[in-house]
Amino acid sequence: MTDLHGCRLGFALCGSFCCVRKALTAAKACAEAGAALLPIISEHFAETTTRFGSPTTFSEELALLGDGKIVTSIVDAEPIGPRQLTDALVVAPCTGNTLAKLAAGITDNTVTMAVKSHLRGGKPVILCISTNDGLSAAARNLGELLNRKHYFFVPFGQDAPIQKPTSLMGDFTRIPETVAEALGHRQLQPILISYTNENT
Repeated sequence: MTDLHGCRLGFALCGSFCCVRKALTAAKACAEAGAALLPIISEHFAETTTRFGSPTTFSEELALLGDGKIVTSIVDAEPIGPRQLTDALVVAPCTGNTLAKLAAGITDNTVTMAVKSHLRGGKPVILCISTNDGLSAAARNLGELLNRKHYFFVPFGQDAPIQKPTSLMGDFTRIPETVAEALGHRQLQPILISYTNENT
């Protein structure tokens, strides 16, 4: 079993709402593995109710995995690096929009600020991608970050190659072990996986 005891883990959620339940399950698994969680949510996540659920409900569940507090603003995210609040930071789900902003160095919301602040200490950022255009518009951003120091990826693959041929999704169940490897500055391998209907 993965051991994350002693790890202060930022866990950031973005607006790929169909994957929120998987992300919360992964956050819980990290906490159960011993990580001390610092929950972080994007503005879109915090403000949008969808057919997948209410942000209030999701936020309450997430808060229970940490100390009851959630980072919800750029102002709250900025001290993460200077105060060394995290040893590793997960973005799950990492949308195509967030992927593009990180690749371009754009810091205009809570999650991108959290990543920027965390990276100032040269600490690992773990991305669990979930984007319908991973093999189209988002492909160049994915390639950029695959080649960027301190970024690590949860193993990913085409989750529905027939129905959504350009869609890519990380295996949320492998987030804890990806974090463990990233803490040692290693990329969990293999990074490319094949999904079955049972996986998705």
